[in-house]
Amino acid sequence: MDYDMLLKLAMELGVRLQKSGAEIYRVEESVVRLLAAYGVSGEVFAIPNCLIVSLTTGTGEQKTALRRIPSHGTDIELLEAYNDLCRKLCHNPPPEQEALDRVFAEEKSGRDWPFYTQLCAYFVGTGGFSLFFGGTWADAACSGLCGMAICCCLKVTRRLRASLFNQTVFSAFVSSLLAAACVYARLAEHVPFVTIGALMALVPGVLFTNSMRDIMAGDMVAGLVKLVESMVIGGAIALGTGAGLALARAAGGL
Repeated sequence: MDYDMLLKLAMELGVRLQKSGAEIYRVEESVVRLLAAYGVSGEVFAIPNCLIVSLTTGTGEQKTALRRIPSHGTDIELLEAYNDLCRKLCHNPPPEQEALDRVFAEEKSGRDWPFYTQLCAYFVGTGGFSLFFGGTWADAACSGLCGMAICCCLKVTRRLRASLFNQTVFSAFVSSLLAAACVYARLAEHVPFVTIGALMALVPGVLFTNSMRDIMAGDMVAGLVKLVESMVIGGAIALGTGAGLALARAAGGL
């Protein structure tokens, strides 16, 4: 058995599970089950931005690999695909290289939505939230435009490799400034409803929920890391929105 290849296989599958949004306990359990399927005992430690996998060879030698995981979101489609692949590999383990090739091939099956589709999704989502909070149809339309502006801001700042905090501050600033401009131009009626609808695209609801889930599952470190990250994003939203509305007020737009 090629233990180095097996360790690489376990690491690649674990990293891809985590990058697609899998729970910490799911990542650790999946990697341990995969190693056990090949008759190898191993230990796994995962936190949101790091994965450590260790296994013991037939001669008692310890092999360990560590991988840093960048900031990531949630891709339910890829998550389900990797979960399904992990079950298949555990049920009928193929040679290590073949299994690794299947892991790499699964990554290519993920869909990269066109930019215009993302813009439409932001428009519909943020406009719907504006209606939900009590805004008019005009508020919803302008909130949708602000949501599209957020989508563009996030795309630009990600290409510039800005931090998540700076991405959020800039997006919230542009969105709130545009919301005030829409009301000033009488395209909408209520700044709060336009603003809150658009900002829902930035609210870290999934991240906060995942942090509570990890804490209740006993993964305290992972849960606290995610909780702090969600609080920082919330602060960034408040900072960017406050700056945008303050500028609009100073310019006489409110």
